[in-house]
Amino acid sequence: MDSEFEHQLQKLRDKIGSKTPHQQQHAAMLLAVEETITEQKAAVEPASYFAALLTLMEQQSGSGSNALSNAIIFLLSVVLPHVSASMLRAKFTTMMAVLSQSLDLASADVALLRSVISCLETVLLAQDASSWRQPIAQGTLRSLMQLSTDSKPKIRKRAQEAVSSLLSRPPPPTAIHPAAHIASRFVLEMLANAKADPQAAMHTLQLVKQTKMLWPADEFEGLCAALMQLPRLNTPYVATLAFQALETVFASAGESLDEDQFRDLLISVIDLKPNSSDSATSEAWFNIIQKGYIAYAQIGAEACFQSLPDLIDLVLPDIELGKSSTRDAATRCVWALIRECIPDSKLGSDGVQAIIKVLAGGLSYRYRESWALVFLLIAALFQRLGKFAHPSMDAVAKEVANMRMEPEFQFKDEADAVLGAAIRAVGPQVFLEILPLNLDGSQSQDNVGRAWLLPLMKSHIRNAPLGYFVSTMLPLADKLSVQSQQFVSQNRELEAKIYNALSQQVWALLSGFCNVPVDILDSFTVGFAERLANEILEVPATRSAICGALQTLLTAVHALAHTESANGPITQQQALAAEMHLAQFAPDYLAQLFNVFALSPGNGRG
Repeated sequence: MDSEFEHQLQKLRDKIGSKTPHQQQHAAMLLAVEETITEQKAAVEPASYFAALLTLMEQQSGSGSNALSNAIIFLLSVVLPHVSASMLRAKFTTMMAVLSQSLDLASADVALLRSVISCLETVLLAQDASSWRQPIAQGTLRSLMQLSTDSKPKIRKRAQEAVSSLLSRPPPPTAIHPAAHIASRFVLEMLANAKADPQAAMHTLQLVKQTKMLWPADEFEGLCAALMQLPRLNTPYVATLAFQALETVFASAGESLDEDQFRDLLISVIDLKPNSSDSATSEAWFNIIQKGYIAYAQIGAEACFQSLPDLIDLVLPDIELGKSSTRDAATRCVWALIRECIPDSKLGSDGVQAIIKVLAGGLSYRYRESWALVFLLIAALFQRLGKFAHPSMDAVAKEVANMRMEPEFQFKDEADAVLGAAIRAVGPQVFLEILPLNLDGSQSQDNVGRAWLLPLMKSHIRNAPLGYFVSTMLPLADKLSVQSQQFVSQNRELEAKIYNALSQQVWALLSGFCNVPVDILDSFTVGFAERLANEILEVPATRSAICGALQTLLTAVHALAHTESANGPITQQQALAAEMHLAQFAPDYLAQLFNVFALSPGNGRG
């Protein structure tokens, strides 16, 4: 006998001294059953308890002793989960006949009904498809569904849990439960009567909301139509529950509807869009739109994508006007649409241009209170588009940067997140073509200095060509360093410190460029290796940045060279070749590092 079962029994035995009569009755009945098992010399196992209780239940049938029957059924609810499924199938008819007698709503108390529901749930879960085709099983399910709308909260809750459990776990190998038609007809009947009995309709919606099942294809449209009629009753709580129920039902829509039917269903849902001031209903509506369109993208990717610009345009005002919870729900919805409903084949299409135009509208002053959420969506679009964000989103990046530079701007961190996503998407070279740093005094179309981009870039450069650092960023660092020295000679200490700090910030970017660049063999040349070695020896200020960058490079390349993965920026063979290429420089670097260690005091080693 398993320890969990024994633990449950011991807790019941301990109730023999309880001051509560029904607990005493349960304990006394258990002790009597165990005495019978001992007298019969039966094995002390769940099956023996089950057999003894079933015999007692049959003997009590029609005796009128409610206390004894209640105790037996309670003990059965404890024992049945530990009885084998084969035994429960063998005793199915007997159990149903015995338990069904206790489903008398007029006379049964709450505790008894909850125990009966638990027993029925356990027995029915063990049945195969053929058992579910029997009238007694179908009738029992109807009774349980009726209980799921009962006015007594404890009975209703337990019945809803049981029905949800049964319908969500069809007997294998079936995907749709054999009793799914019975369930859907009951739901349709309750919803059709929603105006006359809104309370029963709400309880039914709560049941549908928590039941994850495949609904019958021939009744799916009717069920969705019934659910979508409920918001028109102008009862807010019913409308919210209807949308939440639809959200659950949509999980199986892809298997029940074709592309055209799905499109028509979504259009109907869109027509039901609630006012943004109704936060509870709006949140439910956004959830169903989000899940519905993600499911739609699986069966009709092209049609789903074409509808995105208009849908996002419809939702975006809620990010401005709604309550806080509504704004958050609208943002989550659009974020999910961007991430899940733009196919790879459409990343550079006109449809994306239309989406960009809509989201760019969120940068207007009208949305100032919600700019943080708009920035989140723009960052998500940069991430989804990747390299295709250029040149489509160049203007958006410039606008965000300009907003970021305003002295009183309150969303600098959120704007930095957008620009960081842009750096990862298009790479540092393209990003700096869009937003030049303008550090060296050269003239550009916009001569605005953007030194503030350097720390931001450090955190977001990944898998970028090392050659760009060698050809562009390194000369810039040198030029800034030279300018710093010139200021030193002119006794302009403040300017000298500023330009020296800028030079160090450019050097700090090397670590990002060493995070698995794709051009190690071409760009990590002998000349560049010598430059780094000399810098380590001669310039303590850059020593830490260079050593950290080399460690990043060697660690990442080694990991890729000795791991079989198809998802890396370079293949395993390329990583092996890069590792061998870098190994040739190891002796010189070690010699330089030993020199630094030997010649420099502790605080000067970098």
